[in-house]
Order: sequence, then structure tokens, then C-alpha cells
Amino acid sequence: MIDLDKLDELARRLSNLVPPSLREGREELQQNFRAVLQSGLSRLDLVTREEFEVQRAVLLRTREKLEALERTVAELEAQLAAARPQQPPQSH
Repeated sequence: MIDLDKLDELARRLSNLVPPSLREGREELQQNFRAVLQSGLSRLDLVTREEFEVQRAVLLRTREKLEALERTVAELEAQLAAARPQQPPQSH
């Protein structure tokens, strides 16, 4: 979610950058800046910090499970290789 206070502050700062001769409609200009910023930001595919942290934790758990499964498969493959009788290469 977009922090509207920060968006307002950014709009205020932008309106302060306008030359003094154009500041007559400062309030309207500030509202326009705010609308443009909000519109632009809403089109971005952003997530909140909380959503990001949740997905990060899920990814970490998934990675840990994958590593455990890889170790298990390697151990099973080693056991299978050790259990197979060694056959000499066949000549034709």
C-alpha cells in the first residue's frame, strides 16, 4: 500500500520547485502532482514489506527442504550403488 503522507510530502516538494511566477495555483498544482504520482505508482507491481518478508520466509523454507531432499537422494543413490554387485564389463 502506498504511504499517502509520503506521497503528499513529495507532491509538496515538487510544487515548491515550480518557479514563483507559476505558484499562484500551488494547491491545484500540488493536487495534480499527487494524482500523477499516485497513478504512476499504482501501475507498478509493488508489494508491501510485510508481503515481501512472508515470501522471503517461504522461499527460505522451500530452499531448506530442497537441500534436505537433495541430500536424501544422494544418500539413497550411494546406498543403491553400494548394494549392486559389481559386474565386469562385457566383451563382444
